[in-house]
Amino acid sequence: MDTAAQPLFLTTRWTIVLSARDPSSSASARALESLCQAYWYPLYVFVRRQGHSAHDAQDLTQDFFAKLLEKDYLRAVEREKGRFRTFLIFALKRFLLNEWDKRRCVKRGGSITHLSLDANLAESRYLMETCESEPADHLYEKRWALTLLDQAMGRLRTDYETTGRGVEFSHLKVYLTVDRSEVSYPGISSALGMTEGAARVALHRLRKRFREVFREEIAGTVSAADEVDDEVRHVVAVLSRG
Repeated sequence: MDTAAQPLFLTTRWTIVLSARDPSSSASARALESLCQAYWYPLYVFVRRQGHSAHDAQDLTQDFFAKLLEKDYLRAVEREKGRFRTFLIFALKRFLLNEWDKRRCVKRGGSITHLSLDANLAESRYLMETCESEPADHLYEKRWALTLLDQAMGRLRTDYETTGRGVEFSHLKVYLTVDRSEVSYPGISSALGMTEGAARVALHRLRKRFREVFREEIAGTVSAADEVDDEVRHVVAVLSRG
């Protein structure tokens, strides 16, 4: 076994989901709730595209995560069943099939404990970002990929800010995805008060660290190290759809 790669998989999303099945584990339940907070928007987009109104989509997404937090949907989950993004969308589809009719008979906002989600912001994003002709599954995967990208950028920003390089990150981040020929090294060196050579090194290091962090975010959503490369390729392909 490659022990160098092992630490990457000690606290993956699957680890949290599997441990959350233990009713005595309050820590894992809180961790699962944090995952729901991170990944609810891609699922909201999927529900919305199924033809549900904004209000119903908000309630259905809330209720789905309530089911997850109550562990109803975790009892039969095994890590080998696939990638975390696949587990979530399959579980959501099952929920929509089984629960929609039941939910209409229950008073809105009953005994279910809801997560604190910004539903208004979600609907604004949905209306601004989505294309009416795009299939629901494609929308889900795109928002999933962009969520991973946002999380990687957030981690990178925090890394730089905690080491006193927040200004450097702000100036360099715009060049993360542009072609090297479009990088203005004189502009970077002038803005950051460094030589052009130092600017090249700084951007190279940022790009390298970004690739590492992005890979780590993706690695956290698969069940084994040998799945990472395929999932990276999939996420990159989804982001390339435009």
